[in-house]
Amino acid sequence: MADENKEKKGTPEEKVGVYVCHCGGNISDHVDVEAVCEHAKKIPGVVTVKNNVFMCSDPGQELIMEDLKNGVIDRVVVASCAPDLHESTFRNAISRAGANPYIYEHANIREQVSWVHHGEQATHKAARLVAAAAAKARELKPLEPFRVDAKKHATVIGGGVAGLRAAIDMAERGIEVALVEKSPFLGGWTAKWDRVFPTDDAASDIVSELTRKALNHPAITVYTCSHLTGFEGYIGNFKLGVRREPPATDDYDDEIQRLSESGKKTGEFVPLAGVCPAPIPETGEDLTIETGVVVLATGFKPYTPRKGEYGYGELEEVITLPDLIRILAENRDKATGDTLEVNGRKIRSMAMIHCVGSRQIPGIHQADEKGNLNEYCSRTCCNATLHAAAAIREAHPKTRVFDFYRDIRTYGRGHEEIYESASHNKVVFFRFEAQAAPEVSKNSGGGDYPLRVKATDTLTFGEDVEVPVDLVVLAVGMEPNNVSDLVEMMKIPVGVDRFLLEVHPKLRPVEVSVSGILLAGTSQAPFDIGEACAAASGAAVKASATLGKGYVELDPFVAEVDLTKCKGTGACVKVCLNKAVDLVETEINGEKVQRAEVNAALCSGCGMCVAVCPENAINVKGWTLKQYEDMVDMIVSDQLLATG
Repeated sequence: MADENKEKKGTPEEKVGVYVCHCGGNISDHVDVEAVCEHAKKIPGVVTVKNNVFMCSDPGQELIMEDLKNGVIDRVVVASCAPDLHESTFRNAISRAGANPYIYEHANIREQVSWVHHGEQATHKAARLVAAAAAKARELKPLEPFRVDAKKHATVIGGGVAGLRAAIDMAERGIEVALVEKSPFLGGWTAKWDRVFPTDDAASDIVSELTRKALNHPAITVYTCSHLTGFEGYIGNFKLGVRREPPATDDYDDEIQRLSESGKKTGEFVPLAGVCPAPIPETGEDLTIETGVVVLATGFKPYTPRKGEYGYGELEEVITLPDLIRILAENRDKATGDTLEVNGRKIRSMAMIHCVGSRQIPGIHQADEKGNLNEYCSRTCCNATLHAAAAIREAHPKTRVFDFYRDIRTYGRGHEEIYESASHNKVVFFRFEAQAAPEVSKNSGGGDYPLRVKATDTLTFGEDVEVPVDLVVLAVGMEPNNVSDLVEMMKIPVGVDRFLLEVHPKLRPVEVSVSGILLAGTSQAPFDIGEACAAASGAAVKASATLGKGYVELDPFVAEVDLTKCKGTGACVKVCLNKAVDLVETEINGEKVQRAEVNAALCSGCGMCVAVCPENAINVKGWTLKQYEDMVDMIVSDQLLATG
């Protein structure tokens, strides 16, 4: 009986199980899953074929685990969505079943099939991809992840609230931290705000509390007036070059002036600047930091309207929302009465315009000098605008506020109340379409108001309105800081919105494709302060988990040299993008020769070296040339079979 079972299950080298996912309907609405399963049963080496509505669910994973535990299969093929989403899910399931997680191959029949093909064509393509995956699975060998030592040290680039939060969280978990900030001050843009919503806390209190913890923590070393000049190494063992030097005077003139005038001591909050944790250096110096992970908390900058946009730069009465917030902060302790005063002028009437530099539409809005449009929503502008409007109406009831908006998005907990507060305080709202934005011009009519705002109000079914005002405030959005030097240095991906790009927004939200580099805060997207700190804490947890053991386990999909074939031509060395291959001297049959050697920790498994080796002496584990050839052969033969 045992021999009969073995005969049914196939030989040990050919016990492939195929598991096809419906993905709820994402796949099965366009791919005939049953037909794909029937076809898979005919593939050489396949001994069992099953399908499930959601293979990534617990019942779906159990199908695989039970077959592995019972010895029915020793290789696994899952046909489902993109491997980036659930490859780790299935590898973990295989590990829990007691098998090697690298006996698994993935066929993407959602993004590569059901989302781009329909009907019979989709089913045929899905069947061919499954056949190719099964052919490769037959050649898979059990692999083991390799370990590299990891320094229990992290470097945070950026000293805003996200960078401070990440540094503190890691330090409290026993990780030594270097915090590198390019300016003389800590706190970032939060330090330049007045009050924060929805709690109405003073921004200075938040910044002061975070900086106090960071500066007093023995595991955190702060480097202000510093920037990265060099980057090399790999996860667990990075080496960073840092240059610390006096800042360009015109960059921080106002802040440094406030520092000198306020008489603040080192480590104290400077209004509208932040915290200066150490004296500003008088000379330059170069430092080297050896670290295990790097957290990028490089922050954002407010959008700067182009000259003439809503009159900005041409009409002195047109300012941005950050300008207004600074004015409100400076006026907070002054008795300005029932009417807001700006630069000594009483503001009887003011207009606030939303979505300036956000939600830009090609063909309607003008791109910047580099051709960029900010098509994304900056998310925080509506709340900040309404918060300021309500504050003005409460403190200066004789200042009328007119709010011109495309859409109002008060999306967070407690944020809708900000809109209700502005409405309760009699802020007047007008809604405009993107293609019919408000026009701001000098007031050539009657009255002594300097400006006039014209708009078509969709709330009153297209009525044209004209509002005379003393001040126009542009609610500018967020843009990513220019970190092109870091992007080039670290080879990290950037999204179409120019923010740094995470691997996956749900499954790997704080990681980039370069192992050991993490994201925190508004370096990756527009966030409010709470969201930025939450993301920073997430990065800190990831960094702590990575470094906590003192070593890092890396996937084994790296290049491997067959020394019996290698002739030391050096072609692989020339094309390696990560400098992971080098020629080393070795002795073969008593003769000293040059042979290729791979630093597995640096290797990304890209296969460039495989393509150029004239001796076929190098392969990527888990993706060998033989496996590729078997996949192609199966696709071709299966193509002939499918088209009959």
